[in-house]
Amino acid sequence: MDLVAVLPQLHMLRFPVGQAYLWREGAELTLIDAGHRDAAADIEGAIRSVGADPRLLRRIVLTHCHRDHVGAADELAQRYGAEVLAHRLDAPVVRGEAPTPQPQLLDWELPLWENGLTVPEPPPTRVDRELEDGDLLDFGGGARIVHAPGHTEGSVAVHLPHHGVLFTGDTVAAVDEVILGVFNVDREQALATMRRLASLAPSVACFGHGDPLTRDTATTLLSAAERASTAG
Repeated sequence: MDLVAVLPQLHMLRFPVGQAYLWREGAELTLIDAGHRDAAADIEGAIRSVGADPRLLRRIVLTHCHRDHVGAADELAQRYGAEVLAHRLDAPVVRGEAPTPQPQLLDWELPLWENGLTVPEPPPTRVDRELEDGDLLDFGGGARIVHAPGHTEGSVAVHLPHHGVLFTGDTVAAVDEVILGVFNVDREQALATMRRLASLAPSVACFGHGDPLTRDTATTLLSAAERASTAG
């Protein structure tokens, strides 16, 4: 796992597949996503390496129900009493009450999807709070939940307008360039979500896959959304 500083209070935790983000506010910690099933020790090590205490992990916000994002949430929540949050529509999958929704795969996505299935399935994970569009969370000067359907029905983005930071989940990705994320259950809906997220004009965009965007962010997101719409 790689630990990458994005802002003084924000670090990216990059795993072989996917990534999570650690937001530090005073002594209080928030995770956006939780890596893969066996990532708890690495996440704890990352927290300690930035001079923080894992016992101060207050919440784990899951952007969606896929295995490389839910991952270690259950273990960390049980160990430190952190609150687990997920959108109402993805919560049954996170809890193991419903199957993971199958995406509408394009031909070129098939091998990528099969590779992703090598990530271990997480255990059923409790959800302490089911999120809705517009919910406000108590960190980052007021973190706004943005319902972001298309990748999954219950995908969310997390917007910190006070800091100009947007966590997009897998709606947007960065490979060689910023693109619409892959493995969507509804590509047209994902495109509409991407346009909505771009309209928020963040200064920093943190993706579920790929390096965060920290320069010309709003313009780059808008251009990427336009390209994706044209390609669609």
